[in-house]
Amino acid sequence: MRSKTHTSLSLKLLLISVFIAFLLLFVLRSRLTSSNEISRLPASTCSSPKCNKIPSSVAKSLIHYSTSAITPQQTLKEISVSSKILDKKSPCNFLVFGLGHDSLMWHTLNYGGRTIFLEEDEAWIQQIKKRFPVLESYHVTYDSKVNQANVLIEAGKGPECTTIADPRYSMCQLALKGLPSEIYDTKWDLIMVDAPTGYYDDAPGRMTAIYTAGMMARNKEEGETHVFVHDVNRDIEDKFSREFLCEGYMKKQVGRLRHFTIPSHKSNLDMPFCP
Repeated sequence: MRSKTHTSLSLKLLLISVFIAFLLLFVLRSRLTSSNEISRLPASTCSSPKCNKIPSSVAKSLIHYSTSAITPQQTLKEISVSSKILDKKSPCNFLVFGLGHDSLMWHTLNYGGRTIFLEEDEAWIQQIKKRFPVLESYHVTYDSKVNQANVLIEAGKGPECTTIADPRYSMCQLALKGLPSEIYDTKWDLIMVDAPTGYYDDAPGRMTAIYTAGMMARNKEEGETHVFVHDVNRDIEDKFSREFLCEGYMKKQVGRLRHFTIPSHKSNLDMPFCP
């Protein structure tokens, strides 16, 4: 999510357009709500300038992306895939593996919801917190390495990994067990896997993040979870997303981003791991 910092006029225009559209929608909803509830609200509340005021966090995001030379690593078309789902689902619960230059954007697009970022680099978390204290992020330690990917993908085919369970209690070698308890307890509507680092042999790789995202979705009490995996042009992201998020659950691929919609398996434990 932060391995490359590049300027892109088209992407910046997209971000600005998305924020403007969001602001218009926010103002419209505010006016509709005020109109529908005017008989129940004190006159002073409806006449207050705060009724249609742009939220401070939205305003700061708009200013940041309008003036910054650093743009998110995902392309315009890739961002559009996730933003369309957020437009339908937000405010919602959104879990993101990775903390980067696009984090403020995801947080703002899920305005009113809860967006949590999981990051491997503690120093980077502190740096981002100083710039954007509104972002909620947690440090994660990964025990896996890219050079273990072939062994892990075979291990993941065993019954201990295909049995639906809470990842923190799973016997599967791929399950992330050291996350904060609220990560396991929250029912996520969207999960984005864009970390950890995975482009050299000793890097942690995204094997466990992809598997755990899929298991969280299956272990959800009801409903479906939208799971996105970035950098699927790389071997690990390609193979592990197909294996553990399942080609049968894949909705589309745009550029280096794949979108999966995974249903809950809790209500029917006889469902196969993959359709």
